[in-house]
Amino acid sequence: MRVRQLWFPALTASVFFLTSCGSGSANSAVKEDSTKNAKSNQVQSAAVGNDRKPLDTAEYQRLMTYLANGDSSGRWPVKSAPLPLAGAILPFHRIVAYYGNLQSKKMGALGKWSKDTMIRNLLSEVKKWSDADSTIKSIPALHYIAVTAQGAPGKDNKWRMRLSQRWIDTTIAWAKEINALVFIDVQIGLSDLKSEIPLFEKYLSMPNVHLGIDPEFAMNGKGGKRPGTVIGTLDASEINWVGDYLTDLVKKNNLPPKIFMIHRFTQGMVTNAKDIKLHPELQVVMDMDGWGPPDLKKGSYRYWINEQPVQFTGFKLFYVNDTEKSGQKEMMSREQVLSLKPKPIYIQYQ
Repeated sequence: MRVRQLWFPALTASVFFLTSCGSGSANSAVKEDSTKNAKSNQVQSAAVGNDRKPLDTAEYQRLMTYLANGDSSGRWPVKSAPLPLAGAILPFHRIVAYYGNLQSKKMGALGKWSKDTMIRNLLSEVKKWSDADSTIKSIPALHYIAVTAQGAPGKDNKWRMRLSQRWIDTTIAWAKEINALVFIDVQIGLSDLKSEIPLFEKYLSMPNVHLGIDPEFAMNGKGGKRPGTVIGTLDASEINWVGDYLTDLVKKNNLPPKIFMIHRFTQGMVTNAKDIKLHPELQVVMDMDGWGPPDLKKGSYRYWINEQPVQFTGFKLFYVNDTEKSGQKEMMSREQVLSLKPKPIYIQYQ
């Protein structure tokens, strides 16, 4: 089942990024409009982890049942999931994220446009999602790819590149202007999670910064093959190491729960998913990030997200790959996405 396409756009003459491509039609924007939209879309302080009121357990359970969307399989809501700590973002808000890299226009919506246009477009999407589902308020997020898989081995033969952390600083500064969340995303290549994730501890110790990992580009479980030649894989044991690490950070820094997002669009990308551990300090999102026509995307969501429940679910929309490359006039509508069982609580645009 082919849902993503890889590409190798050159950043410089000797450096290549590797990920699936996405683009959209650029809209003109002026700074005044961007600022106006940002002010009109201010979110509650709970969205960035500053509101530490006791958990409203009745409301939590109500919203978890609402997200199950009438599922009759007994899988949703997940019965083994613990109640989260105070300050939990999910399921009280739906996250609408722009994914990408500030150094590349082709890696996703985050870097495709100028800052002002990007913010304007993102906040427009956030409002549309809030309008489409008035039960759960949508909030913005900037999802930054900080470690990228590579088409060349590099000096340490790890087939990944760690980008300058000053771009994370920039992303956090932009997010602060619109009270948005930040996600740091990691593609490990032939490195490993234990070597890469702790590099971002100072950021992950912030209440509004969360984490995403991409098994598609984790190649050690595929015999060390070059990223992009086959779809990579991570096992629950590796994912659990990250979950334990984030849980310890939350405890050490007295933080609200961390959101831990995992990309998935095939069975093999995540093995032994049923063994992924859940914690009150953690909110795990399995994000269906394959591209293609609606039936293919819905099938991937059903088989690898719905039928292998972990805790929360996400869904990725591609401005280009879901339309031009898939022979469709437009992406799946918000109503189509919200009709899924369960309803995704994290929406990502590439």
